[in-house]
Amino acid sequence: MKIFLVGGAVRDKKLNLPVYDRDWVIEGATPEEMIAKGFQQVGKDFPVFLHAKSHEEYALARTERKSGIGYTGFTTYFAPHVTLEEDLRRRDLTINAMAESIDGKLIDPYGGLNDINNKVLRHVSEAFHEDPLRVLRVARFAARFAHLGFNVAPETMELMRQMTVYKELQNITPERVWSETQKALTTKSPQVYFQLLRDCGALAILFTEIDNLFETPAPEKSKIEMNTGVHTLTSLSIAAKITKDVEVRFAILTHDLGKGLAYKSYNPYHYKHQTVAIELIDALCRRICIPKYIREFAKIAAEYHLCVHNIKNMKPIALLKLFDAIDAWRKPHRLDQIIIVGEADARGNTGFENHPYPQGDYLRSAYKVAINVSVREIVEAGFKGSKISEELRVRHLHVLKKWKNDFFKKNKMT
Repeated sequence: MKIFLVGGAVRDKKLNLPVYDRDWVIEGATPEEMIAKGFQQVGKDFPVFLHAKSHEEYALARTERKSGIGYTGFTTYFAPHVTLEEDLRRRDLTINAMAESIDGKLIDPYGGLNDINNKVLRHVSEAFHEDPLRVLRVARFAARFAHLGFNVAPETMELMRQMTVYKELQNITPERVWSETQKALTTKSPQVYFQLLRDCGALAILFTEIDNLFETPAPEKSKIEMNTGVHTLTSLSIAAKITKDVEVRFAILTHDLGKGLAYKSYNPYHYKHQTVAIELIDALCRRICIPKYIREFAKIAAEYHLCVHNIKNMKPIALLKLFDAIDAWRKPHRLDQIIIVGEADARGNTGFENHPYPQGDYLRSAYKVAINVSVREIVEAGFKGSKISEELRVRHLHVLKKWKNDFFKKNKMT
């Protein structure tokens, strides 16, 4: 029996990144031997075991053969004579197909270390095309390691394009699509994930609403010099530098979805695209099983992000309606979330990437004044699901009017 550390743990050690999870492969053992040594088997037909103390996963060396459709259509074979090299060959990328022996020796039959040194994401073998989920995984790894300079090998990119033609991507379950996408949204460069999916044709299949944005030009009279798809990914890259909040990042990704449908409806100025976006966001989120809390904020951001841009022109009564609409009384974090969406949207245009966004300070200042009128009354009214009393509303308006006059005397909004 030989034990090897495999996969991501070996890769991250070579990249000098923190190692959080460790997976092991065992060569030359049977399930009965593993159970006799105190390991707990996970499932009946899959040779994976949990260590009694560390609870880390130990898998018997195995091979896989395509036997059906989709990423689950495989027959697994394991036996004591299956080698580590055979096990590693079924993995997706060479950088994930390295192993390390107990004494620290690197086993690298497919050139993973060389690809790490050259910053290349390359498939291990032609078996790559048998699992459509790998298209998403490669895109996710590209997003995760983009800041280190990694790129997808041309031959791997071509194979991914071919896989979109085979139409197996439609067989990936919605839950797995969202799982990979959510992980991509947590990376330093989430925009790379969506750009790579577009480059190989997968975006049009899995995220049609987003793909449509790349065919949507900016209004002729606007100052924007890019199409809506490019603007969306640029805004997402800006948001990733400001916040790690997946709610906000997803909201940025979908805040302009309505423009794609508005433009196709012979509406070159994207009139009322905010309202159109709500229905599209609902459809996208339900199709790929995106959690309700993410969906709900995305719809709020799509509908109200333009209000944040124009906040200096809003009357006190409109400010209060905005606070009501985003439920800022009960969920004060929503204020910063909607401000970040506005900032990323504004800075996602050519030439505005480093511009300040004074609307954020203005809105925070207004909210601070409003919430200090009567925090208890506001919270109680919100939790009871009732409207804020007319008397409290009058007090809000009075202090906001005074605050707005004072604010513009002291500050200049640009």
